[in-house]
Amino acid sequence: MREATMEQGTHGELLARLAEMLGTATTTHPLRVAIDGPPAAGKTTLADELAVVLRAQGREVIRATIEGFLFPRAQRYRRGEYSPEGCYFDSHDHDTLCRVLLDPLGPGGDRRFRQAVYDRATDTELSLPITTASPDAVLLFDGVFLLRPELVDRWDLRIFMSVAFERTLDRARARGRALAGSVADAAEIERAWRNRYIPSQQLYFATAGPTDHADIIVNNDELQGPAWEVRPHR
Repeated sequence: MREATMEQGTHGELLARLAEMLGTATTTHPLRVAIDGPPAAGKTTLADELAVVLRAQGREVIRATIEGFLFPRAQRYRRGEYSPEGCYFDSHDHDTLCRVLLDPLGPGGDRRFRQAVYDRATDTELSLPITTASPDAVLLFDGVFLLRPELVDRWDLRIFMSVAFERTLDRARARGRALAGSVADAAEIERAWRNRYIPSQQLYFATAGPTDHADIIVNNDELQGPAWEVRPHR
């Protein structure tokens, strides 16, 4: 067991540290990395930038997201548009995620995978071709609720992006202003965050304790000055 350590630095230093850790991780199959955290925590940005670093080092990277494994909209919102329970329990197709991506890349898998099955823009199923990963590939998978019981044992490395809920709301407002900018959009973002997204994260913490399962916790309140804790190896 290693003692947990807290480090702090720039965003670039965090990327370099994570790339170093992924480079020294050893598995007999592709390395499956979860990047979890609340909405607007910086998960997708971190995954995309880490992919650039690893590819520059010659590593094969598979990028995927929980958004590619959503249930159709009618199922996601069957409890109501602002239901936190619906957000947590009805949004994501974990069975298909495991069957077509996580298990094929895991121990004993054939490495033949599909990185998405759903197109959110059209609310329709995707039929992507099957791809074969190299044994030393890295899957960088970002999304919410990744360390829940249905998925937690499928990951070889678990990263949790920790951000205060109010800070995520501020970022969502800023993002909404940049994309649209209307008062109505701002009010809708506020309502969705207060009624659906934040309560669903609170439900997640209460039922799954995601930070208890994380190997690395990144405090990303300050985008250019993150702090990170490397947990004891399990």
